[in-house]
Amino acid sequence: MQQRTVPQTTPQRFLAANNPMMPVHFFAPAALDARLAEFHAGFDGMVTYAVKANPDEAVIRRLCAGGIAGFDVASPGEITLIRRLCPRAALHYNNPVRSRDEIAFGIAAGVASWSVDDAGELAKLIAAGVANNEIAVRFKLPVGGAAYNFGAKFGAEEPDAVDLLQQVAAAGLTPALTFHVGTQCRDAQAYATYVRAAARIAQQAEVAIARLNVGGGFPSARDGAPVDMQPFFDAIDGAMDAFGQRPALVCEPGRGLVADSHAYGVQVKSLRAGRVYLNDGIYGGLSEFPSMVVPTFRVIAPDGTLRRGRADARVVFGPTCDSIDQLPDLLPLPADLAEGDWIVFAAMGAYLSGVTTRFNGYGDRMCVQVDHL
Repeated sequence: MQQRTVPQTTPQRFLAANNPMMPVHFFAPAALDARLAEFHAGFDGMVTYAVKANPDEAVIRRLCAGGIAGFDVASPGEITLIRRLCPRAALHYNNPVRSRDEIAFGIAAGVASWSVDDAGELAKLIAAGVANNEIAVRFKLPVGGAAYNFGAKFGAEEPDAVDLLQQVAAAGLTPALTFHVGTQCRDAQAYATYVRAAARIAQQAEVAIARLNVGGGFPSARDGAPVDMQPFFDAIDGAMDAFGQRPALVCEPGRGLVADSHAYGVQVKSLRAGRVYLNDGIYGGLSEFPSMVVPTFRVIAPDGTLRRGRADARVVFGPTCDSIDQLPDLLPLPADLAEGDWIVFAAMGAYLSGVTTRFNGYGDRMCVQVDHL
């Protein structure tokens, strides 16, 4: 992976001037700064970052410099990364399934907060000697509004969450609650529903929680519509009235923070009747396309001009020798599309850096910092 910083440029200008030989991941630090400032100004609590969304070092360093004081880490690898780049940051180990070795690693690294959704996992933490730490019980609800449901894998049902919260308090640990509404959640009221459920769980358990972590799930502009985060912040704040005494708030955006500060350029390798072949696909930077809405895009000719032909829906394949390396939906590409053109997808800052594989010898990309996307 090559890293470059090109002052006073845009993806369009860069591609025309350089004609790179590999896909290009464009990063506009100013856009990341603006989104982070929106969270700091609008969210009434601690803003942390979910490292899994984009573990690129330039992103982590930028967030740390911008005032992110805590990171949601899910593995020893992510813990090591944050301890190296932001050594004084708080670590919230919110992957609720951990081996005993992973727990020991987290304790040695000074993890401040852990999540649990199962009595057995809580018992493992207690047996490992976790002390003076926050334990956030993760719960789930049958609430829609997200692109897909995180509750299928994680989260305790409400009655179990009540019991777990009581166990945390009885063990002398700092009790907290957490949830995740699901990725790309467009319904601000989903957060309000979860916050009110958290208050209900705490009341039934008769436990005063120290903090409520409202998780991530904040949406990006993947479908082209800019997202105003304030309605989400307002919904959370309004629902907090359900608590007799408000706990402190934490959020852990990943995609919602970083996605809109990046774009991704892939090149057309070959054209056939109704088919387009790209230099990256679902084993690489387009890995989310089978499960997510395809983001907006523009097509740039090698000379830097935009293709503006009528939309022509086509089958799109990636570069590997695997027939499933195909976008799940037809892509409405301009009729004047030509070999060598670049398709630049917007809102591509999340789940690209950490998911790209080296399958079939592909996976190389160039990372370029630009002023504007």
